[in-house]
Amino acid sequence: MRNAEKVKYWLECAEYDEQTAKVMLDGKRYLYVGFMCHQMIEKSLKACYSAKNDDTPPFTHRLIKLCRESGIYDEMSEALKSTIDILEPLNIEARYPSHKEELLKSLSPSRCREIIEKTEELYKWIKTRLSE
Repeated sequence: MRNAEKVKYWLECAEYDEQTAKVMLDGKRYLYVGFMCHQMIEKSLKACYSAKNDDTPPFTHRLIKLCRESGIYDEMSEALKSTIDILEPLNIEARYPSHKEELLKSLSPSRCREIIEKTEELYKWIKTRLSE
C-alpha cells in the first residue's frame, strides 16, 4: 500500500470513529465517547505518520508518542497538547473495570460534547499538517 493509500485509510477510520463517538453520545454511552475520540486522534496521527514516513506507524495507543514520532509535537499549541492530555487516559480507562466507575462519574453529556469538540479541533489541525 502506497503512503497516500495509507493516509486515506487512516483518515477514513478516524472519521468513522468520529461518527461513532457522536452516536455513543446520543445513546448515552458516555464511557465510549471518550474512547472513540481517543481512537479518532490515534488514527489521524497514524495518517500523519504515514504521510511523513515510508514506514508502518508504530503499534502503540500512546498519543504523545505518535505526535512525537510524526514530527508534529513541537508545533502543537498548549491547547492542543491539553486535548492530548485529556484523551490519553480515555483509551485505557474505558477498558478496565477498576477505572470505569470513576471515569463514568466524570463523563456528563456536556463534558462529552466538550471532548468531542476539542477532539474535532485537534483532528482538523492534524489534517492541516498532512498538506504540508
